[in-house]
Amino acid sequence: MSQINNVEAIEKYLRKVDSIIKKKGREILKEYNITGPQFNALQYLIKEGDLTIGEISEKLALAYSTITDLVDRMEKNGLVVRVRDDKDRRVVRIKVLDKGFEILQKVLNRRIDYLEKMLSSFTEEEKSSLVKNLEKLYISMEREL
Repeated sequence: MSQINNVEAIEKYLRKVDSIIKKKGREILKEYNITGPQFNALQYLIKEGDLTIGEISEKLALAYSTITDLVDRMEKNGLVVRVRDDKDRRVVRIKVLDKGFEILQKVLNRRIDYLEKMLSSFTEEEKSSLVKNLEKLYISMEREL
């Protein structure tokens, strides 16, 4: 019975931590005048290179028209630019501009600073143990996908 209670407690606290991180993340994004979907799109574009609107749509599981509007706003704010593909001029790719890289890095740094502050009462050993266990959980869950 205590194992089930532990699992219930883990699920409960993971949800609570996730909720707080998302809330804090939204606050940080507001300071940089960027939305959650724009931030997610920037992350994909930086990680995977210049993508088409269709590819971004698939990755974010949002409608093509929604991504078109999102990219329009990002382009207007100087975060990205549309460029023709070198190999196939019919294909338009979204390229991250310097401002997009800078904002992404600033947001990630602020999120890390926040988490570091929240973990300030943890010993290095406790932090290492937390990393190890979260990684182990992540790997187990990822295998199920």
